[in-house]
Amino acid sequence: MQNKKVRVKKLVEYFDFKVICGDDDSLRREILVADINRPGLELTGYFKYSQKERIVALGDKEIAYIGNMDVDKQKEVFNFLTSEETPAIIITKNHECPKILKEIGCAKNFPILSTDLSTSRTIINTVSFLDEFLAKSTSLHGVLMSIFGKGVLIKGESGSGKSEVALDLIKKGHQLIADDLVDCYQVHNHIIGKPPKILKGFLELRGIGVVNVNKMFGAIATLPRQNIDFVIELQQWDSSFEYDRIGIGHAKHEKILNCEIPKIILPIRGGRSMANLIESAVSNMALKEYGYDAALDFENRCIELMKDGEE
Repeated sequence: MQNKKVRVKKLVEYFDFKVICGDDDSLRREILVADINRPGLELTGYFKYSQKERIVALGDKEIAYIGNMDVDKQKEVFNFLTSEETPAIIITKNHECPKILKEIGCAKNFPILSTDLSTSRTIINTVSFLDEFLAKSTSLHGVLMSIFGKGVLIKGESGSGKSEVALDLIKKGHQLIADDLVDCYQVHNHIIGKPPKILKGFLELRGIGVVNVNKMFGAIATLPRQNIDFVIELQQWDSSFEYDRIGIGHAKHEKILNCEIPKIILPIRGGRSMANLIESAVSNMALKEYGYDAALDFENRCIELMKDGEE
C-alpha cells in the first residue's frame, strides 16, 4: 500500500492555472490533502483550528470582504494564509489578486494561482483530481473486466486460465481494463482499478504471447478504469472440498485496501464454460444488489412446500 504525492505544478499543468506569483521552485510544494479551504473566519483574524495544509480558494465573497479590510489586517491575514504548510492559493473567476497578497506572495515565493472558472467548479474539479491522486493504492494480480457494466476482478493462481477466460468474455462483448496486474485506488468508499501504463490494452495468452486487444477487437474492447464491484476467484476443482451449491451460506468478501468487496469462488473443471459461469455469477450478484436473492427465494419455496405437505 502506498500514498502518492502531488505537487502544485501538476495541478497547474492539468488545469492550466495562471501563475500570478511563485517560481518553479515554489510549484514543487506538496499537496497532502484533497480538501479546499475557503477562508471565512481566517479573514476576520480567527486562526484557531485552521487547517493550513489545505489549498486556499478565494472567490467572490472572499475578494469582496478583502476589499473592506484595512492594510494592517490584510498583512496579518495574508501572512497566515501563505504559511509554509499551505500548498497554494487559487483566485477564481479571474478576480484581480489583492495588491498586498501579491506583495507578500512574491516576497515569500508563494504560489498564487488564477482561473476563470467559478469557485464551486474550481473546488469540485480540484478535489476530484486530488482525491484520485492522493488515494491509498495497491497493486493486485488478476484480470479486471467490465461485465454487464460491473467491474469484476478475476483472481486465481498462475496458470488458472484468467487471461483465456478474459479473451472469451471480450469475444462476448465485455471489456478489458487490466490483465495480469491491476493498480487499485481507494476513492471514498469505492475501489477503482486501472492498468499499469505499460500493460494498458494488452492481454497475455500462454502459447501465443501478448496481443493488443484494441487492434484485434476494436476501440471499445477496453476501458481505462472501472470500479471494482465483485471479486471472482478461480480455483482448481477439489473433490474433497464442499462447494456452495445453494448460496445460502455466509457471504464471502475480499478486503481491498479498506473496502469489503463481495466475492465468490468458482471451481475450474473440464467441460465447464468459465465465461458463461462468470456472466451468470455477475448477473446473480447484481440481482442481489437490487434486492432479489435466488437462494433465499429457493429456501422460501422449500419451506412453503413443506408446509403444504404437513397440511
